[in-house]
Amino acid sequence: MISGEKHYIQQSDLTFDVLKRKPDAHKGNHGCIAIVGGDDGMLGALLLASRTALFCGAGRVYAFALSKDKLSVDCNHPEVMFKSIDDFHVMIESMDSIVIGPGLGQSLLAEKQLHECLSSDKPLVIDADALNLIAKHQHLAQMLRERKFESVITPHLGEASRLLKQSITNIQQHREDTALLLANTFQCICVLKGANSICANNQGDYSVNPTGNAGLASAGTGDVLSGLIGGLIAQGMACFDALKLAVYVHGQAADNLVESGIGPIGLTASEVTIEIRNMLNKQLG
Repeated sequence: MISGEKHYIQQSDLTFDVLKRKPDAHKGNHGCIAIVGGDDGMLGALLLASRTALFCGAGRVYAFALSKDKLSVDCNHPEVMFKSIDDFHVMIESMDSIVIGPGLGQSLLAEKQLHECLSSDKPLVIDADALNLIAKHQHLAQMLRERKFESVITPHLGEASRLLKQSITNIQQHREDTALLLANTFQCICVLKGANSICANNQGDYSVNPTGNAGLASAGTGDVLSGLIGGLIAQGMACFDALKLAVYVHGQAADNLVESGIGPIGLTASEVTIEIRNMLNKQLG
């Protein structure tokens, strides 16, 4: 069991170099990402994740929605390219990273798409109902454990409880140990979300995030985080570096907004996305 001084993420430890733009850059230099989710009634989650990947600099963002109410364009951000879920297996090879889970649901189609993602050779960010499917289906859990390519999981307390078959109380009392156990059990990189989120890998390394506030306890902020992680990975950042940077910046964006008088009450995920873009550009300026 971990004891003693906590290892906190320091801004000085984070690297932003991969995100720098060359004068002759084009969109192909900055990665291609697929976001898979958005079942009936949950398209908003897919939109939030996709917009965040766009706002953090991914060159091409494709959204694959499971909903029968097909969305052909994001009217607020038409730069996000909507594709039929039937096209996913054709386009998967051209992706630099994949995020699956925002608004995914737990249908047979969702299970099929998760199986395909776990079978791929792409860096994979697994969020929300994709985690619940892994907790529910042993064959999917085994696929995650046996992946030869990097995977990032993003559970909150409830999802962690289902994944490990442990009580939320026990997890909350042993957060660092739980994050490391999740990373080791599923042979992946993990962020256990919540106040002072814990980033851990299966080599025994972990860091505690010092940023963020109660304003993040609102709908959609987890979708923003998954889109941010995937967007950074698509641009060429190593997965554990991308996770720590994303978690830190996600929390700091909320802190900046509250400091400016926006929130914590009524702070929205969309506002966090815009502030993330502001912060990344200031770091590169």
